[in-house]
Amino acid sequence: MVKKISTLFVILIFLVTGCGATYTNNEKITGYNLSKPDRTSIMPYILHEISGLTMIDSGTFACIQDEDGILFIYDEKSNVIKQQYTFNIPGDYEGITRVGNTMYVLRSDGVLFEISDYTSKNFKLKMYDTGIPANNNEGLCYDPDNNRLLIACKGKIGKGSELKDKRVIYGFDLETRKLSDTPVFEFDLQTIKDFAGRNNSGIPVKSRKKKGLLFSEPLIKFSTSAICIHPVTKKLYLLSAADHLLFVFSMKGILEHIESLNPTLFNKAEGITFMDNGDMLISNEGQDRHPTLLYFRYRK
Repeated sequence: MVKKISTLFVILIFLVTGCGATYTNNEKITGYNLSKPDRTSIMPYILHEISGLTMIDSGTFACIQDEDGILFIYDEKSNVIKQQYTFNIPGDYEGITRVGNTMYVLRSDGVLFEISDYTSKNFKLKMYDTGIPANNNEGLCYDPDNNRLLIACKGKIGKGSELKDKRVIYGFDLETRKLSDTPVFEFDLQTIKDFAGRNNSGIPVKSRKKKGLLFSEPLIKFSTSAICIHPVTKKLYLLSAADHLLFVFSMKGILEHIESLNPTLFNKAEGITFMDNGDMLISNEGQDRHPTLLYFRYRK
């Protein structure tokens, strides 16, 4: 029965990606045909809540799911779990990244887990309470040019009208093992909405009144679900699963592009990683169906 369901689901994905007529694909900007993956894989049910992934080599990545302290090593080409390592600390895990032989795992409350020599039976585990001000954090990636990890807050970092439209990413210095005193990236939600409106991004809009005048603006929450730095362009890629949007920023924090994602294909995009040549993997949580892994070849 499971095989029949999986086969039907693959057929459905093929039909959806084959049409893709209502979603603009900006391959010349991103280098990817995001309306049609080069490979689509149905992942095992144990990864139904997959919430982060990071490349190990050209065919293997590590991933986590957001309920148990288990590190999964996955073969992308054969679509199987090769190994798994348990670090036995329950929690809501939302991000993972690799630095050499060390894995870093982000818990949603901002606690970092450092797993040194992760392939060893005697791997060492350290915990860092980063003190990040947000209660919900979902994006984690390695920034090799600055020897730091980037930790993205999913929503606003506090109460008050001055923080309502503010979104941030902090840096975790790998030499001092300390969080940056101030965010290394600051984003203004209204500025992002203005960019989307000017560039005709195909995002649904809502109308509202302000000072007696009726105007429309794009419907964007900008709730970060995953981040990663492109190895070729050195751009910051950011996913907002709730919006079905992909954002591309310069490393100075300047927004350069917004891509609308087909919600049938990208039902809940919670993980993103790149191979050294720029090929991209995006994972989707299962929700009411099987989790998926989408592979996109870099075409620049």
